[in-house]
Amino acid sequence: MFTIFKKEIRSFFGTPGAYIVSSIFVLICALFLWFFDNEYNIFNLGTASLSTFFFIAPWAFLFLIPALTMRQLAEEKQMGTLDWLLTQPIKISNLILGKYLSVLILIAFMLLSTAIFVFSIQYFSMDGKIDTGAIISGYAGLFLLGSLFAATGLAVSSFTENQVIAYVGTVFLCFLMYYGFTGLASYNLLGSLDYYVQQAGAEFHYNSFLKGIIDTRDLLYFVAVSVLFLCLAYFSLIKLLTR
Repeated sequence: MFTIFKKEIRSFFGTPGAYIVSSIFVLICALFLWFFDNEYNIFNLGTASLSTFFFIAPWAFLFLIPALTMRQLAEEKQMGTLDWLLTQPIKISNLILGKYLSVLILIAFMLLSTAIFVFSIQYFSMDGKIDTGAIISGYAGLFLLGSLFAATGLAVSSFTENQVIAYVGTVFLCFLMYYGFTGLASYNLLGSLDYYVQQAGAEFHYNSFLKGIIDTRDLLYFVAVSVLFLCLAYFSLIKLLTR
């Protein structure tokens, strides 16, 4: 696992890719938070809060994380190196976990790059005080959401060798997981069941973190769904190995 992990980390940070993606993420968030005259602008908001950042960031993740995962397995298939890897004394579970952990490190790096936002709102705060608890839980929720998107991307990437299909498929599935259930519940088609439909979506559990609450049920949701998608990737590669 660590061999695969180190290889992927080198491919991310040994090239401009990781820095470009992180820069794009920070730039998108910074433009909405500080420069664009809109409802998400912190100056228009009038409070020293990162609530708008935690609203914008998932949508940026929705398009950026699939760009990271689309090549993880699809490119290996396209180049024929996946068949070679599967013949090596490497467990398929270790192969998937090595690639998954490398993406998690990059997600953590992207979030760390936004630390400037925290120092900025603290500077502009009237008394220099900010709601540290809400910010920490918000970052925790954002990392878990990114982890879910990464697991989804790996699963989709395991089913195709076309990186464009892997990207588009992951964006669609992540959108469905994040907002689809909430959007469906908003139509009030199922009466009292709409609440449970909403709970099936990632946005419901992510929003709990934004309230400064770290609930074990929300943690279990992100862990369980991420594991489910990693298992899908595992069985996809098993099927490829035994064909």
